[in-house]
Amino acid sequence: MVTISSPALLTDHYELTMLQGALRSGAAHRRSVFEVFTRRLPEGRRYGVVAGTGRLLDEVEAFRFTPEQLAFLERAGVVDRPTLDWLEAYRFRGSISGYREGECYFPGSPILTVEGSFAECVVLETLILSILNHDSAIAAAASRMVAAAGGRPCIEMGSRRAHEQAAVASARAAYLAGFASTSNLEAGFRYGVPTVGTAAHAFTLVHDGEREAFQAQVATLGKGTTLLVDTYDVAEAVRVAVEVAGPDLGAVRLDSGDLLWMAHRVRRQLDELGAVDTKIVVTSDLDEYAIAALAVAPVDAYGVGTQLVTGSGAPTSAMVYKLVARARSAEPDAPLEAVAKHSAGKPSLGGRKYAYRRIEEDAVATEEVVSLRPNPQAGRPLSVPLVVDGEILARPDLSAARALHQESVAELPVSATQLSRGDAVIPTVYKVD
Repeated sequence: MVTISSPALLTDHYELTMLQGALRSGAAHRRSVFEVFTRRLPEGRRYGVVAGTGRLLDEVEAFRFTPEQLAFLERAGVVDRPTLDWLEAYRFRGSISGYREGECYFPGSPILTVEGSFAECVVLETLILSILNHDSAIAAAASRMVAAAGGRPCIEMGSRRAHEQAAVASARAAYLAGFASTSNLEAGFRYGVPTVGTAAHAFTLVHDGEREAFQAQVATLGKGTTLLVDTYDVAEAVRVAVEVAGPDLGAVRLDSGDLLWMAHRVRRQLDELGAVDTKIVVTSDLDEYAIAALAVAPVDAYGVGTQLVTGSGAPTSAMVYKLVARARSAEPDAPLEAVAKHSAGKPSLGGRKYAYRRIEEDAVATEEVVSLRPNPQAGRPLSVPLVVDGEILARPDLSAARALHQESVAELPVSATQLSRGDAVIPTVYKVD
């Protein structure tokens, strides 16, 4: 059995061959600045959401090459002995700054800036991108769903539709973006995300009938539980549910069929039976469009699975990690100079950058300003120090990130939450003089 004790090999082969070549040429020790950004948002999206920073800092801190990992690299002939010796002593001693978790971002936003020697920064590329691309994609989808829900709570329940660890990260990202809870217990254990859950159709089917199943569930979880009522006939199940639990039944769940029509029918039946306070929870492959379509239905909460953990059509944020500046030599005091790609369709803008959000007097954002030098007059500063000389300054707090996201979305123009197709809701303006 293989035991994973370090994230150091959660990387691409060429990160280490680049390292070996740079050690040989001497460029490995040049002071360098890498930047994470995205050239565009997924089709139809109006803003992105930064998520995963807290997980990333934990992984950077744990990024060590174990004896077993080094032995594998030697056995596989990935790198030579001098490179193995360098990796054995690896600790990230550089600095990281970036947008806070929960902040909205736009094309060109310098979401994360990593500074240090070329060698110590380049080996982190794949890990940084894999975490930020995944978590930010899930958070962006979740944010759209929360907006579409219009204040009704959303429940994350996609664990069975994702890789087991991605499911945990997805639950964290969804909660950051405004989901109320998750079905994933590991997310509750690791990150304190509230967890909920009652029963699936199998619980009904294992009993002799719905009445017996409902009686067992109510006896176990109390009258405030949520009973699943679409295993057989919905109207009959609702009748039995209220008979078993009484008018104090917490909720019923609908997981199939025409949810809009069914929700109206079930609401009317519940009211006629005296269960006027019993809630209706709907599930069944919901996305932001389905949630928006249910805005006129008497629905009290939405359970979202597959579409959430796959980014609702955008499973990655298309973030890249590019070298934007490097020292002219390996000397400690060598000045930095900007470097950039000129590739067709994939250009980058050289130089270390500073980001600000211009806010007008009505408290609405109008521009994302990206400057090559500090410019506090440009607006609200977006980047904060996260790591200095290898030491984490403060670990992002999930509750604080959740609150920040609400504030960040609130300051955007109202069209930010529209589901109709469109460009980024505010432009990115470069100050490069």
